[in-house]
Amino acid sequence: MTKMTAPLEVGLAVRDLPRMRAFYEVAIGLSFVSEIEVPGPKAAEVALSAGGYVVVRLQTEKGERIKLLCPDRLPDIRSEGGLILERPGSSYLTFIVDDLQALLDRMIAYGAESMTGPKAIEVRPGTWLAFVTDPEGHIVEIVQYDDLAGYRRDL
Repeated sequence: MTKMTAPLEVGLAVRDLPRMRAFYEVAIGLSFVSEIEVPGPKAAEVALSAGGYVVVRLQTEKGERIKLLCPDRLPDIRSEGGLILERPGSSYLTFIVDDLQALLDRMIAYGAESMTGPKAIEVRPGTWLAFVTDPEGHIVEIVQYDDLAGYRRDL
């Protein structure tokens, strides 16, 4: 069986790289790791973009990474709406935190829109969550557990 050799990384296609980098670094608190430019021929060869792109890597305290990928040729904006699971091909990031409300407030202050209202929702006893869209419309879930060890004994 193949073993994972590093924590999970997630790539997000973005249109405004400076704004999105500031959102994830300042509002959420991720740390900058690197910025790399990939030229058009290689970008096309790996099926990412007909032109080149820039990728910025950001990291959580636990080592997970988000890759913000901004193509040289910007695609048309997708029009989506409705509930998350009613959107074909939908996906979202989840951040498990110790102060959900503080992060929710900070994310909204930096341009996120709440999908669930201004306050955390207790979805089941001891489990609080909120969903937002980041400044470019990516869905982000924020979760707080009263008993994190009950959810993730490995942490």
